[in-house]
Amino acid sequence: MTAINEKAQVAELVDRARKAQLILAGYSQSQVDEVVIAAAWAIINPDNNERLSILAVEETGLGNVKDKVIKNHRKTLGLLRDLQEAKTVGVIREIPEKGLVEIGRPAGVVGVIVPSTNPIATPMNNTLNALKCGNAIILAPSPKGQPSCTRLLALIHAELDRVGAPRDLVQQLPSPVSKALSAEMLKQVDLVVCTGSQNNVRAAYTSGTPAYGVGAGNVTVIVDETANLVEAANKIKASKTFDNSTSCSSENSLVIVDEVYDAMMEQLSNVNAALLNAEEKLQLQNAMWHEGHLNREVLAKPVKSVCAVAGLTRAGLAESDFLMVTETEIGADAPFCGEKMSLVLTVYRARNFSEAKQLASRILEHQGKGHSLGIHTQDSNRPQELGLEMSVCRIIVNQPHCFATGGSFENGLPFSLSMGCGTWGGNITDENVHYKQYMNITRVVRTIAPQEVAAEDIFSDYKRKYLS
Repeated sequence: MTAINEKAQVAELVDRARKAQLILAGYSQSQVDEVVIAAAWAIINPDNNERLSILAVEETGLGNVKDKVIKNHRKTLGLLRDLQEAKTVGVIREIPEKGLVEIGRPAGVVGVIVPSTNPIATPMNNTLNALKCGNAIILAPSPKGQPSCTRLLALIHAELDRVGAPRDLVQQLPSPVSKALSAEMLKQVDLVVCTGSQNNVRAAYTSGTPAYGVGAGNVTVIVDETANLVEAANKIKASKTFDNSTSCSSENSLVIVDEVYDAMMEQLSNVNAALLNAEEKLQLQNAMWHEGHLNREVLAKPVKSVCAVAGLTRAGLAESDFLMVTETEIGADAPFCGEKMSLVLTVYRARNFSEAKQLASRILEHQGKGHSLGIHTQDSNRPQELGLEMSVCRIIVNQPHCFATGGSFENGLPFSLSMGCGTWGGNITDENVHYKQYMNITRVVRTIAPQEVAAEDIFSDYKRKYLS
């Protein structure tokens, strides 16, 4: 395909999207909300969800059907809860004491890069946020995730037909999706949201189009000497094993304080985690990384498959729910300290909480800076201590990490599949990317009673302290 054809293909999609978006821009808030609900039903419908989840696993080879069904349902339902009362059309806020009126305006046409790890939940999340703010959206799925995305779009279009909304509000790049097509889309849309590899994020940031990207995940979780170890082990297992660890928010490293190290390892064994010995660890390392790159044959695969690829034959290993390796080093020569997106958890031992913080900080400096850090503790002061010291945008306290970072019915974060990592992670936002990032706000500014100050009001203390 020539560059001219790629440019023309994308231009046609964008033109259709703009025409559809102009129609949506004339809708009232209640009409927009009906379009959002209609699109969401495409996946909330249990039959659709099941079929989409099966197709996603078959096509990508990543994750498992049962957990994808849960993820698709909960992530979509949670987002609908967040969007339910949100105002995005017309006047969305008035601040009379400041003489300000805020008006919600669409961004236009949103282009979205979709990772293969979440070929259904991510496009649905982006689509609902985009539609809520009066936008059209064009999806660029990964090649392996394209069949799932195509099926999802067909279901969304059927629901848009039901409520009389234009189908071209939601489109995707034509098959086969290529890097050149995706790059062209990034240039022609009005806003880009990119979830996936750092290569994709960099491409989005250098496209010339305003873009929201995410930083690299490499979640580290501290277990201190005050933690409820039984609860911690169960929550870590639930998070680590969910959808075979496809989430960038799954635990990658555990830092356990020495006082409870042996007891915590026993609890992890009780939830069917298997600790590898030194020889087995080396076998696994050689199988997981080829020339510094993760082997896709272990990525988000069941433990049985991981063991087969690595040649791990010890009785019982293949029947465990996840594998563990111990580590003392951090850096390029210690690959287990990085993000693995597999059912393998790296365990560090710290002398005390102070050393646990140092280890966690070093791991994040190596990879994952800005994303998030977890802690299991009964000390009410330590989470805030971490928040004041660690270079991350989220401190997840006593929760299964992958369920908590992207928003949960049990915490106050917005439901999202795109976690901004702030300047630490090379991102423009430190928030969970949600509907507010998909719209512009026009501010009508009126005069108010003057609120002038004199220089003396500002500098009196400074002058008294330093100049007198």
